[in-house]
Amino acid sequence: MKMEQIRKIWFEGDWLYGTGDDGKTYRQSLLWYKGLMEADEEARNRYDIGHFGIHWRELDVDVSFESFTYADAEPRPFQRFFLTHPEINVAGFAQRIGMNATLLRNYINGFKKPSPEREQSIIEAVRALGKELASV
Repeated sequence: MKMEQIRKIWFEGDWLYGTGDDGKTYRQSLLWYKGLMEADEEARNRYDIGHFGIHWRELDVDVSFESFTYADAEPRPFQRFFLTHPEINVAGFAQRIGMNATLLRNYINGFKKPSPEREQSIIEAVRALGKELASV
């Protein structure tokens, strides 16, 4: 049976867990939800479960039930890098590597998936930037 709704949620470390009405446990990284990641336990526990997802009014965060079934519960390494380093200017980085900034943001946020070759070129560019920064 397909999971249609989350009935119970809880947080452990950097993860949001949910039990579906199918009885299975689902999880996804809080890196996808900066507001939840930075919120304290009290704020995290003030949510409403609706027909299509979970809403934290105070945090202005929505998590759809469908998102618990996505294959990419854990950000890929290059996504994790950008999600955990907001000080890196994505538009500037995209320009540096000759990529459209909107496309790179879509890759980072999981709206689009890069080809293995494109992902490798992004990772190599991040490593090159790291070497430059380390040489200062």
